[in-house]
Amino acid sequence: MDDSAKILILFAHPRFEKSRVNRALLDRIEEVPGVTLRDLYELYPDFNIDVAQEQAALAAHPIIVWHYPLYMYGAPALLKQWMDIVLENGWAHGRGGEALKGKILFNALTTGGTREGYAAGGYNRFTIRDFLVPFEQTAALCQMVYLPPFAVQGTYLLTESQLARHAALYRTLLARLAQGNVDVAAMRRFDFLNDWLEHDPEKCEP
Repeated sequence: MDDSAKILILFAHPRFEKSRVNRALLDRIEEVPGVTLRDLYELYPDFNIDVAQEQAALAAHPIIVWHYPLYMYGAPALLKQWMDIVLENGWAHGRGGEALKGKILFNALTTGGTREGYAAGGYNRFTIRDFLVPFEQTAALCQMVYLPPFAVQGTYLLTESQLARHAALYRTLLARLAQGNVDVAAMRRFDFLNDWLEHDPEKCEP
């Protein structure tokens, strides 16, 4: 594996050109050493996914990020199809399927609803972590290390300075992970990686 290849971001947004928040999150992402970005809707506009190519990309990176907007409480259709056909039995799970064993995985997502709206008793009735249970179970099935999500919520309400802060935190998270400068057990004690970053005494701005 190329020593510079650390983090694979699998980005899925069917209307990326209209997404102010995701454009900000991905801006300057190429400045973070060790990060590979794959825009799935750009690569596969016809949904004809190259399974061998995607599996090779997964194999070459120890850290995987599913980055997408939350659409009707789930991932956009192309990312779901990607999961269904790329994470094959016998390769990613099942008998002999240990290609992803031990790799780190987390979701980076955006929601129009606020964090308060995604709570037990809130407008959406369930937490973000509740809606991500299928992703967490997929990670468990593939013997991966599942981290809490990085979530930018209430996107319609964000000021430019708030959005810039979220983007800087995302770059910091990726840089720290690429450098191996993290305590995975400590990260998993938080509901969101944003919270871990805000509380971590070693946080820095890349």
